Amino acid sequence: MLEQLLKGALQGFAGGQSGPSPLLQIAAALLNNGGQFGGLTGLIQQFQRTGLDSHVRSWVSTGQNLPISPDQLTQVLGSGHVQQMAQQAGMDPQALSGQLAQLLPQMIDKLTPHGQAPSDGVEDALGMLGKLMH
Repeated sequence: MLEQLLKGALQGFAGGQSGPSPLLQIAAALLNNGGQFGGLTGLIQQFQRTGLDSHVRSWVSTGQNLPISPDQLTQVLGSGHVQQMAQQAGMDPQALSGQLAQLLPQMIDKLTPHGQAPSDGVEDALGMLGKLMH
């Protein structure tokens, strides 16, 4: 079931490309436990530290997802980190943050279908995500 949810979340963001999208790889890296923020739990904490916890809580919960602006996402991730990710993806930093601002809420929502962040299930979900991207 989770695999179907992830496939649905990825449709439209892969743009019909063959192979993994750099944007999807970056989003998956943000959610990976080995990533800079410590995975989904660490990313949630980063949103809380920057005063945007209501946004990320809406994505984890089963209700409506609050939108986030590219500038707000840059505030959470840090402009230096956004520039580094944009360079890695071959994108403009503003374009990257704009697309991530659309993608991350959907991915987090799909990775937390029961309204809470799984303690160990994100790694399995990201493994499935990796398989879907190839």
